[in-house]
Amino acid sequence: MPFPSIRPLRLATSSLLLLMCALAHAQPAPPPAAANAPATRPAGSAAVDGTAPTPSGATAAAPTAADAALLSRDARRIYELSRDKLVQIRTLLRNANTQASIGSGFFVSADGLIVTNFHVASQLALEPERYRGVYVTMEGQEGEVELLAFDVQRDLAVLRAKGRTAAAPVLSFRPTTDPLAQGERIYSLGNPLDIGFAVTEGTYNGLVKRSFYPRIFFGGALNPGMSGGPAVDDAGRVLGVNVAKRLDGEQVSFLIPAEFAQALVQRAANAQPITQAAHAEMTRQLMEHQQLLTDRFLKAPFREQRHGNYRLPVPDDALARCWGSGRDPAFPGLNLERTQCQADSDVVAGDFSTGAVRLSYEAYNAPTLGAARFARMYSQSFANERLPTRGNRHQTAAECTERFVDPGNVPLRAVVCLSAYRKLTGLYNMTVLATSVNQPTQGVLGRLDVQGIAFDNGMKLASHYLKAFRWEAAP
Repeated sequence: MPFPSIRPLRLATSSLLLLMCALAHAQPAPPPAAANAPATRPAGSAAVDGTAPTPSGATAAAPTAADAALLSRDARRIYELSRDKLVQIRTLLRNANTQASIGSGFFVSADGLIVTNFHVASQLALEPERYRGVYVTMEGQEGEVELLAFDVQRDLAVLRAKGRTAAAPVLSFRPTTDPLAQGERIYSLGNPLDIGFAVTEGTYNGLVKRSFYPRIFFGGALNPGMSGGPAVDDAGRVLGVNVAKRLDGEQVSFLIPAEFAQALVQRAANAQPITQAAHAEMTRQLMEHQQLLTDRFLKAPFREQRHGNYRLPVPDDALARCWGSGRDPAFPGLNLERTQCQADSDVVAGDFSTGAVRLSYEAYNAPTLGAARFARMYSQSFANERLPTRGNRHQTAAECTERFVDPGNVPLRAVVCLSAYRKLTGLYNMTVLATSVNQPTQGVLGRLDVQGIAFDNGMKLASHYLKAFRWEAAP
């Protein structure tokens, strides 16, 4: 079943790029300004208020120019207000003392606590024997940092600047009792592409729908290197932490709500520095993630998707996005429909991601093809499924079992494969393949992929999934 990837967001495996801005670093270059995109503008030019672009000629409308000037003043004010609280976070190879990755961060306490993303500091957590971290202020002051705490699920980390003698200037958090209005102007700060600290203007657009963990939809630009930087309101108070952007859109970026950063800062305040590889702690947090994921999927019954007499399980609309496509014109005489679903539950676990749940289906109906030809084509489609038959440095090769089962009211050929994480003890990637075997010229082929699941919960999800296939005979 050669499905093209539908994953709209992708994490590159390059650690350098990953630490810039998760999901954003694969973008090779800033996209050209769209002719009808008023929010895109050259740096330093007049901002646009969102109603109409300002013409470049001498007849520019006075109200728009005034608004643009006001917005520019606001951005300059935010920049000046925040500049001494911002830092760049660099991860260096201990032996060579060369830069391995960069990101952004900001001071949140006078004793030098710094908030950033976990994917910015993950090498300090997982390979402290190879990497060390430093912060660099806007004035070029550099100092060592130590990792105190991290939150894999929300992609946050707290560092401490070592050896500071003066109190650090800090950014304050916006109270959760003071919610933002949709469309309110906010500002993101960071060090994009390692070319200097910058502020970008954008809008608050509420929380992202269907996100497994809360994310703020920031209508503004984020670029690699800004990960871990703050997003602030008009008063310079932190409302979120830069984390990601969509690669298939423009000005579609995401922030971690500040309340999670505040909670982690409280945990880190009295924590001891992490000096040994923290795979055990990361495993503990990923265990919590997979338990939450399992509970949500088991609690929400599958919706039924109709393909002829087949009823296929698709996730509840609140859990995942699904896309469908119709008959493939390259197969005359064969009706083929595809569905693909994905939960927005990925989490960064160092230089790879895990925690994803994906489902896909192909439904076949070939009444004129003949049973023998259909069986050959149908079997080949099943055989085309790709499985992780070879291990890598993160995971073992998959071990699979195959059975003919009848868990509901349709007999299935089912294959379950598990691949263990080498350093995340007790977590597996699981693939379930299922194909119906009850009709000579019709069939459905389903696939469930779950990353970072415990064995028991994997079996629960596999059973939950297989039992949801149904055949509804014509009356």
